[in-house]
Amino acid sequence: MPAQKFLVVDDSLTMRRIVVNALKSLGYETVIEAADGKEAAGKLAAEGADFVITDWNMPEMNGLDLVRWIRANDQFINLPILMITTRGNKEDVIEAMKARVNNYIVKPFTPAGLKEKIELIMKSV
Repeated sequence: MPAQKFLVVDDSLTMRRIVVNALKSLGYETVIEAADGKEAAGKLAAEGADFVITDWNMPEMNGLDLVRWIRANDQFINLPILMITTRGNKEDVIEAMKARVNNYIVKPFTPAGLKEKIELIMKSV
């Protein structure tokens, strides 16, 4: 598996730990973190990433606005994005898909579910 650099964005340190630990258990060692979309945008611009996993509900810049920011930047237009959120209603999923996330997981999730979504996205990009 090629080395992938993941950016994990969530205002909850606990949730970031869960996602990072799940990624590491799947063999993805290179992970950077951000507490909100604004910080994530800065880290993406400065350090880059191969894959973004973001929450929706965050202060400063929420996950949906982050996705829109990423898609508006030519250098990140094809960057794979997985949204992990508590927002599971159909309207929210449709809104996220319109913003062009690659896939969507409703919390709580399992490492196996995360792995499945990452692999699905990797095959499609």
